[in-house]
Amino acid sequence: MVVEESTKGSSSPPWLLRYMRCLPFSSSSSKSSNPSVSEKDQEKLQRKPGGWKAMPYVLGNETFERLATVGLLANFMVYMTTFYHLDQVYATNIINIWSGTTGFAPLVGAFLSDAWWGRFKTLAFASIASFVGMVSLTLTAVIPSLHPPHCTKQELVKGQCVGPTTPQLAFLFMSLGWISVASGGIRPCSIPFGVDQFDATTEKGRRDINSFFNWYYTSFTVVILVAITLIVYIQDSVSWGIGLGIPTSLMLCSIILFFLGTRIYIHIPPEGSVFTGIAQVFIAAYKKRHVKVPNYQSDSGVAELVEGELYDPPLKGTTMFSKLPHTPHFSALDKAAVVLEGELDIDGEPKNKWRLCSVQQVEEVKCLLRVAPIWASGIICFVTMSQQGTFTISQAQKMDRHLGPKFQIPPGSLGVISMTTIGIWIPLYDQVIVPRLRKLTKHEEGITLLQRMGIGIFFSIMSMVVAGIVENRRRASASLHASADGVAPMHVMWLAPQLIFMGLAEGFNFIGQIEFYYKQFPEHMKSVANALPSCGWAGASYLSSVIVSIVHKFSGGHGRPDWLSNNINVGRDRYEEKQVHQMPIYFMNYDLVDYKAEPDRGLLTGHRVRCEDRAYGKSGSVPSARQSRSALEQQA
Repeated sequence: MVVEESTKGSSSPPWLLRYMRCLPFSSSSSKSSNPSVSEKDQEKLQRKPGGWKAMPYVLGNETFERLATVGLLANFMVYMTTFYHLDQVYATNIINIWSGTTGFAPLVGAFLSDAWWGRFKTLAFASIASFVGMVSLTLTAVIPSLHPPHCTKQELVKGQCVGPTTPQLAFLFMSLGWISVASGGIRPCSIPFGVDQFDATTEKGRRDINSFFNWYYTSFTVVILVAITLIVYIQDSVSWGIGLGIPTSLMLCSIILFFLGTRIYIHIPPEGSVFTGIAQVFIAAYKKRHVKVPNYQSDSGVAELVEGELYDPPLKGTTMFSKLPHTPHFSALDKAAVVLEGELDIDGEPKNKWRLCSVQQVEEVKCLLRVAPIWASGIICFVTMSQQGTFTISQAQKMDRHLGPKFQIPPGSLGVISMTTIGIWIPLYDQVIVPRLRKLTKHEEGITLLQRMGIGIFFSIMSMVVAGIVENRRRASASLHASADGVAPMHVMWLAPQLIFMGLAEGFNFIGQIEFYYKQFPEHMKSVANALPSCGWAGASYLSSVIVSIVHKFSGGHGRPDWLSNNINVGRDRYEEKQVHQMPIYFMNYDLVDYKAEPDRGLLTGHRVRCEDRAYGKSGSVPSARQSRSALEQQA
């Protein structure tokens, strides 16, 4: 496998594998021959890779797509409340639903790429979709008929502005839909497509892949900083048309660059998706739901198979460490591997892969089910991060944002505080704190991954508690001074503590999740491991939308004020924050109870040997905290 080979025994940053959301490594493992690949495709695979000649086109495409998406999301709350005159609850729900859809979209894009289209076609279609979405969104700011009429700040504070019409909202949602489609195609394919351009079978090729990872992360970091500072400032202080038009123009440049490199690229044909194998296990188990599973004897938690009862062929084209042991847990899934009469052909292969799966396939699905509880607890933690990303901006709009007599901090740029916290904390934790903890705890990583995730949940709770305290003080200040625009004479940097806590929550919980999932899956499912944190964030966005809608619906009425009023100076959203910060407490207790039950069993695995121990051996490389800096993406 190209990517895995590049990370073993080298200094390449495995945290960048996270960006290969949902991409099956097994389908991109090599450039070797394949009987299903045409002679024309074989010629493409055998010729010299494009190498660094292809990198400006690949990196340019990914960089500008991120710039467009991140620049939009960072300040989109302000756009909808001040430019489209939407109320706070409606705007928050739009952001959460769109963010969740964009987070899940790479699952679909990766499946289409691996099963049918291939990476080049997927990237080409997604790039065009991104440009269409950005052009459409820019038009909503430029063409008067596509947005509500302008109103003054006083009218906005009093709620007297005219809202958008149904056609205007429909055009806005269409624009966001195109951007989600683009993210679904570009994000799971950009890094693998870049890696495809190098020959990982040579030492030079592996060094080039390492350099490519470094350049990718550097360009991504620059994009984040530019998007939430310069682009947001232009949108907030100059013009929304210009602020949206700049990333749109850059996206056009990226498309031109991408297609200019067509003749240089190496094109790896699609060879099937890992998600197909997962679906096959569930469907085969359902079809054989009335079949009895053989009895097993188990020593040390590892089941001993009765030979001939289950379909357990040797793995082809892989190392001896790739074989997963059979476990007695989730035995209903074992029915998918029970061999019935007439299900094997003369070569010993399944006649129908939707009726008979291998033990290896079944065990890989079990790995996925074992981490489901931890994944669910991560969603609850991400809900607090999602709430901070929307309501913090609403708080900032009603605070003194001046730095000097003329400059005002754009509300959407406050995310820099959390990013800076993560950037400082990760190397400090990895280089200073972990070595000292290792001496105290005798644990290789200082503390366990589950403990690290629990600390992250604690910091997310603290962030919401501090946010409630600051909001209480801000409202009191606004009520005391009663300015015409509703802005409290309280500086926006009062929001820094809650953003710092949120940065620490990401540094512990989100990065801890990345490492946890990476360790729990065999190499054939590393793509799923890389996808789970992003899918958890998407699920949190949907859940956050549900919470906001419920609080908005049931908190008002009978003479009581709505907790989430459009004017936060008269609303009671600090109570909603208290409700949110209580949720992670329950799941932190759950994590601790689960850790107590399985303190030395690879965290939720049913046997003492974790999945990755058999996939790579005890010395298999896993990402460290320093190598997991991709959590910076979520703050944007």
